[in-house]
Amino acid sequence: MKFIILGCGSSMGVPRPDGYFGNCDSKNKKNYRTRCSALIKTDFENILIDTSPDLRFQMLNQKIKSIHKVFYSHMHADQTHGINDLRSFFLSNKKPINVFADRATSKYLRKNFSYCFDKQSREYPATLMLNNFSKKLFINNKNKNILIKPIKVQHGNVHSICYIVDKKLAYISDVNKIYKKDYKYFKNLRYLIIDCLWYRNHPSHFNLEKSLEMIKKFKPKKAILTNLHTDIDYEEIKRKLPKNIVPAYDGLSVTL
Repeated sequence: MKFIILGCGSSMGVPRPDGYFGNCDSKNKKNYRTRCSALIKTDFENILIDTSPDLRFQMLNQKIKSIHKVFYSHMHADQTHGINDLRSFFLSNKKPINVFADRATSKYLRKNFSYCFDKQSREYPATLMLNNFSKKLFINNKNKNILIKPIKVQHGNVHSICYIVDKKLAYISDVNKIYKKDYKYFKNLRYLIIDCLWYRNHPSHFNLEKSLEMIKKFKPKKAILTNLHTDIDYEEIKRKLPKNIVPAYDGLSVTL
């Protein structure tokens, strides 16, 4: 089972659409970052976390031919507005794709992308099926059910969902507060993939100082910083980090 970081950039990506790289060296390919999404790849299923606006490019880049489930973290545009690209996978698989989201995100998706969930005509059937969210989700690998535990965290004025895979990896792309009652789920993981927007404080994201504080508290074997802004150059931040902490780059994968 593999976990692939499809995109690790902040809401405008790196470079921004106007070509601005900020502090990032444009000669380093690892500074080219699409918006955040990820893939859990098993022998039986491909499970997508969020539909970034860059989803088409991410799927082509990783040669992904099928998507079986989609887990959403929250309703923001940089996590949802690539949803229409899922239609290709409906056409190839001939059945609606199961989508999982909390109540607020489900309401947002239904309101703004109703054509994905409701049949419009014979030529335009429903391509997605919205499912009730639960405290436990499961994926299939080698005919075994693998637990995916969703954990609600604070992300500015909304909640975001962190997904913990098989008690081994936590993916938490957008967060400014993890509730103390949930700390026990984050301790001693194999991998912690965590929001690190920039160096200075931000009201709805962890900055580097806060990310390092959480990593020290939870003690994963390896931590990976994601949701990286134009402020953060790959090589520059890598030199500042302990060996068990690395910045993400698009296409980075780990084996579970």
